[in-house]
Amino acid sequence: MDETYIKIKGQWKYLYRAVDKEGNTIDFLLTAKRDKKAALRFFKKAIGANGLPEKVNMDKSGANKAGLEAYNEANDVEIEIRQNKYLNNRSRVLVQNQNTKSAELIFCFFYWHD
Repeated sequence: MDETYIKIKGQWKYLYRAVDKEGNTIDFLLTAKRDKKAALRFFKKAIGANGLPEKVNMDKSGANKAGLEAYNEANDVEIEIRQNKYLNNRSRVLVQNQNTKSAELIFCFFYWHD
């Protein structure tokens, strides 16, 4: 999972986006802050709507890892956390190749494994 800071109607927000292994959007969330609470909120929303993944790929963000660890603990589950700078590059490339202006806004991914 990564995030990007984007300006929407004059206000800066963080954009989170979840994609599946084919690059299809599963869920997204705009938040004012990038912290454990925001990451946990995103995981609750995405998992609630799409089911429990086996593992989640994310970058080295401490807030995102803490959010998923909090989700695991609160729900007594063990979603595998895979942190690596390059694990979500496939998803990033898929978005960048969509040839739209909005593609530059989408930077936040976690890779959903069924």
